[in-house]
Amino acid sequence: MNHPVNHPVNHPVNHPVNLRHAARALVVTNDERVLLAEHHVDGITVWAPPGGGVEPGESVREAISRELHEEVGLSVDGSRLPYVWHQEVVADWAPTGFDGVRNDYFVLRVPQEFSPRGRFDDAELLRENLHGFRWWSAAEILAVADECVVFSPRGLGRMLGSALRHHPTEPPLPIGL
Repeated sequence: MNHPVNHPVNHPVNHPVNLRHAARALVVTNDERVLLAEHHVDGITVWAPPGGGVEPGESVREAISRELHEEVGLSVDGSRLPYVWHQEVVADWAPTGFDGVRNDYFVLRVPQEFSPRGRFDDAELLRENLHGFRWWSAAEILAVADECVVFSPRGLGRMLGSALRHHPTEPPLPIGL
């Protein structure tokens, strides 16, 4: 299936690019299971790390602290999280009013799986297009063969190990779609 959400724009943008800036957290257990949020986009399911848009006047590290509290129920100091990946994608499926996305990814280690419950109730989560959470191993991500299910970033299953070994003093790795 050549679904538009799977492919970046193949044509030039004829104006300054307006990317939606978001902060995302790879919340990972000691046995390397990652928490992903379920989103529905144009008839497909997208599993992505929890997080969301950076608000005006907010730093990306403040945004990840706020987003984890709102969506997942964790209170963390974003300034202490390793910044592992930086992603910029121009795409037709970008949120309304934007040409694409700029995602900054951080790692948060937790001892074990938990049931996410942030300050947002179910109705607020649905307004954010968040339909639930699930814990995944890299092997489970790699085993998904359904063309109507994608992971963001697309190489998450194979890239997860490198993110967990990323040294906090290293600059973030640039990643693609």
